[in-house]
Amino acid sequence: MKYKTILQTFLSRFLILILSFGLIIYTTNVWGSAGKGVVSIVTADLAVIMFLSNIFAGGSVSFFSSKFQTGTILFHAYSWSIVSGIVTPLLLSWAHPQSFTVYLIALSVLTSLLTTNINLFVGKQHIKMYNLYTILQLAVHFLFILGMVNVLHYTDITGYFVAQILAYVLLFIISFIQIFRLYKLSEFKLSKNIAAQLFSYGWKSQLSAFLQFLNNRLSYYFLEFFKGIASVGIFSVGVAFSEAIWTMSRTLALVLYADIINSEHKEDAILKTKISMKISFLVTLVSLGLMLLIPASLYAMIFGKDFSQTKEIIILLSPGILAIAVSNVLGFYFAGVNKLRILNIKSLVGLVFTIIASWYCIPRWGIVGGCIVTSVSYLLSSGILFWNFYQLTTFKIQDFFFSRTDFQLLLQKIKRRP
Repeated sequence: MKYKTILQTFLSRFLILILSFGLIIYTTNVWGSAGKGVVSIVTADLAVIMFLSNIFAGGSVSFFSSKFQTGTILFHAYSWSIVSGIVTPLLLSWAHPQSFTVYLIALSVLTSLLTTNINLFVGKQHIKMYNLYTILQLAVHFLFILGMVNVLHYTDITGYFVAQILAYVLLFIISFIQIFRLYKLSEFKLSKNIAAQLFSYGWKSQLSAFLQFLNNRLSYYFLEFFKGIASVGIFSVGVAFSEAIWTMSRTLALVLYADIINSEHKEDAILKTKISMKISFLVTLVSLGLMLLIPASLYAMIFGKDFSQTKEIIILLSPGILAIAVSNVLGFYFAGVNKLRILNIKSLVGLVFTIIASWYCIPRWGIVGGCIVTSVSYLLSSGILFWNFYQLTTFKIQDFFFSRTDFQLLLQKIKRRP
């Protein structure tokens, strides 16, 4: 495994973390809990749309980037991005009426096009480019929001989405120019065979991702329905803090995935997965401990008095957050070896529990009920991944803790990397 790449990716994710919280703090202070609730719902709608768009624009771009002509992959991904990015928001607006459909269409198309380019960098193992553009998505968006509010004095909530649209237009153009210079795009054409393979891999991986997304975000819609949009804003800030802890596990999982899809050694992949699990478990445990030391009054001071429940939300989500942090690594392992059925099963089990439990818990206990449902759902889905992974290898408690030898080996490998 490329330990220097892991370190670079982790540092980039840490910067993303800072930018994310900067954006959250700014939006909550400018638009309050109701405004944050609107942003959370529109963002959740965008995420739903992206699961359909990512059938061609997501993991399938990375997985097949070393197997097919780059131009052919981009042709299918771009075409699907435009069609799905227009049609899906229109269908969603019919089932879930809202006043931001035009912005949602623009964001859907642009996010999908940019995601295609970023996933191509992953497949080509240009992780530095992936890191750069994931940082720029937030940084440029934040800068444009500051310009909209502080320079143009445009304080309507739509300014948040206009700034995001402008940022993504700029980043897509720049990333496409880089791709054009780096890779040969001579085969920019339709291929039924390649389209079929992209679709086959894409829908299976996106089905699992979509089901897991519902596990993570269905509580937003239940809270909006039963308790109002402000409760979504409050809950989403607590969730954002908790999920920020996943930065390290997602970093490891991404590098592991890029490594596995370009490797044919099964035992080596399992060993790398176990090492990644150890790092993820340790870092997540420490991060949770540090986050829980922050007093509730500090959260209220930073985000406003409406957000005094933030620490309570983090405490209730902690068991599930720890489980997901480790199982993220396993999920990318199974995706890398094309065992997507396991991912679908674990996500479906978690989703069924979320739907049933949310109807009971959220009307009675509100945000606390949403936290309990989400955390237990995380534990269930993670447990299924652990069980399946340890059908392939022997379970050892040492898989979750670092020894002195592990630390020495890790340091040696980092020093050897150019």
